[in-house]
Amino acid sequence: MEELITLIQANIQYAHFIIFATLLLAGLNIPISEDAMIFVSALLASKYPDYLPRLFIGVYLGAFSSDLISYSLGRFVGPKIFEVRFFANMVSSERLSKISAYYQKYGVITLILGRFIPFGVRNALFLTAGLGKMNFIKFALSDLLACTISTLSFFTLYFHYGNRVISYIKQGNIVIFALLLLIIVAIWYRKK
Repeated sequence: MEELITLIQANIQYAHFIIFATLLLAGLNIPISEDAMIFVSALLASKYPDYLPRLFIGVYLGAFSSDLISYSLGRFVGPKIFEVRFFANMVSSERLSKISAYYQKYGVITLILGRFIPFGVRNALFLTAGLGKMNFIKFALSDLLACTISTLSFFTLYFHYGNRVISYIKQGNIVIFALLLLIIVAIWYRKK
């Protein structure tokens, strides 16, 4: 990651393109942190204010495009994966039907709240939204709203407070992740 940051700083005039392209790779489920890209963009924008609009647009469009790529993978590649016997045994057709029904009922709220959860949860949400055949227009509009809220919030925080806010966000993310894990365990235990 340090090499990427050094590369971006050394080529500040192309930083928005580099960040955009890096986020597109994240949409393919390559482990690239969207949060880190927002952080890098905001820090660079605070150092080089002339590049602020380009950096924000690059990270925003990259994050949104990445989500659309991840959704598309779930929608078009996901069902083909389940034709392979190994994967077919992992998720039943009933489970896929439940996922689809869940996104029909709670899709927008799930996407907005899920946008703030780190650790790969976002991409999993977008993949399952595609796999669950959530309507593309509904997904795109919901995610546009969610992406706008989260990217603008985090970019603004990082731009104004930089490294100071990172420790608070990490602590908040750990709390959110722990609560989510507790909820999942409670639901799983209750169904047993």
